[in-house]
Amino acid sequence: MSSIEKAINKLATNKDPAAQPDRESGVSYLLDEASGSHGSRSSLPGSRHEHINLEVLAGLGFLTPTNSQNNALAEEFRNIKRPVLNNAFGKPAEIVANGNLVMVTSALPGEGKTFTSINLAMSIAKEMDKTVLLVDADVSMSGVTQRLGIDTGIGLSDVLRDPNIPLNEVLITTNIPKLTILSAGQDRGYMTELLASENMQHLIADIANRYSDRIIIFDSPPLMVTSESKVLANQMGQIVVVIEADNTPQQAVKDALQLLDSSKAIGLVLNKSSSSGTGYGYGYGYGYGKSR
Repeated sequence: MSSIEKAINKLATNKDPAAQPDRESGVSYLLDEASGSHGSRSSLPGSRHEHINLEVLAGLGFLTPTNSQNNALAEEFRNIKRPVLNNAFGKPAEIVANGNLVMVTSALPGEGKTFTSINLAMSIAKEMDKTVLLVDADVSMSGVTQRLGIDTGIGLSDVLRDPNIPLNEVLITTNIPKLTILSAGQDRGYMTELLASENMQHLIADIANRYSDRIIIFDSPPLMVTSESKVLANQMGQIVVVIEADNTPQQAVKDALQLLDSSKAIGLVLNKSSSSGTGYGYGYGYGYGKSR
């Protein structure tokens, strides 16, 4: 039995049927760990700037730099982000190839992948020596920009169609100094082909290598819904699969994972979980499927 299968089985035996969370909260972490650090950068000349209403975002249950009320969720994402960062910047022998490219996805819609993407980005933005670029790669839904209250404008799809568009003019700086956004852009179809194109390869190489301290998080469509996520996954170093506790069929998770390259660093995050007395679930096991 693979480590991924063991993790799925452990998820199935650690559910609390009595828990019925009413929003996307209560994630547990199922990722391996290493160690490391790098320098930082907080501004992008020529980029567009958007103000994120942190009070509204916190009211929706998201992490923000100023929200001190959701300490349990903040602690969970500290544990989730650490292996992600360490796989990207840890000891040379431990670093995953293209480890700073992280795709967050799910098997099915509504499992909390965008909630996880945003909170993971917020948590990484709190690091002293790391920056994060959050890419809204779910063009048909544009969930990241909707939840952050940002105008989509031109973004990923537009840059892929026209590589002459300067990247710095498309990237969105925010009032969170270490968080930059790349919106999904306009949905004109053929997104799978765009993600599989040479333009996408060049774009990824640019954003992945431009700054040595940067993690790039791609909020991707669900694996079982569209071919876009499978194409995107092939270009990532790490893949985080979000699973909705007490709802996602175990077979759906297995089917989704079979679409991924098992040599990748694949982590599982259990969302909307609950544990006795706290309302949150912690430490359900480990589910990395990478081979070295």
